[in-house]
This record gives sequence, structure tokens and C-alpha cells, in this order.
Amino acid sequence: MKLCPSCRRELPELNRYCTQCGQRLDAYSFQDQPPAAAKPVAPQDTPESLNLRALYSMVAALILAVIFPPWEAPPSQEPEFLGLRFMLDPPAPDAIVSRLLLTIELVTIAIAGLYGAFLLRKK
Repeated sequence: MKLCPSCRRELPELNRYCTQCGQRLDAYSFQDQPPAAAKPVAPQDTPESLNLRALYSMVAALILAVIFPPWEAPPSQEPEFLGLRFMLDPPAPDAIVSRLLLTIELVTIAIAGLYGAFLLRKK
């Protein structure tokens, strides 16, 4: 068993960090050192967090993509992209929402948003 140099909690030999205070446990055992020789506790780094603005922007873009989906021509006509229009206002009377284009759009927005939140994370 090891003793944490900071909080003096007994920990298994496998632990590299204290489960109580998070202090890094050195390779040597604290029991071998006298209490006066203990090293001062270094300030712990704060963990990185994702950029919430990028995540909120991704959620807003996903909502807009659902409200303004890609429309295509009715099945009776030749396939044609009719553009992005409001969900309740189709560009043609029998126009349908393109599920394939909508899926591609939503997946692309989600991946780009998560990547952006990771890339712009706070360090």
C-alpha cells in the first residue's frame, strides 16, 4: 500500500493518482520518507472542457436544418432538388422532404459541431 503525500490516504500500489485528492503519486513510497521531507503539493491543472458556444451553435444549426429541410420533386416527376424551404411551406404541391439529403445535412452538422467544440476547447 502507498500513502498519498498530500492527504495521507492509503492507496493500492497500482494507483498513479490519489482517489481522494487527485495528487500524483511518485514512484517511491511515501512511507520511506520522513514527514518533514514531503514535497509541497503542486497546483493541479484544470481539466479541459469543450467549447459550449460551438455546441450551442451546432444545436441551433440542427434545429434550423429540421425546420428548413431540403425538398425534392414529387415521385411522379423527374428527380430534382427544389431547395431549402420552411417545413410547412413546400415549394410544390406534392413535393417531399429528401430524407437522404436531410440525413447527410444533419450528420455533417453534428460532426462539424462536435469537432469544432473539441478543436476550440478551453485549455
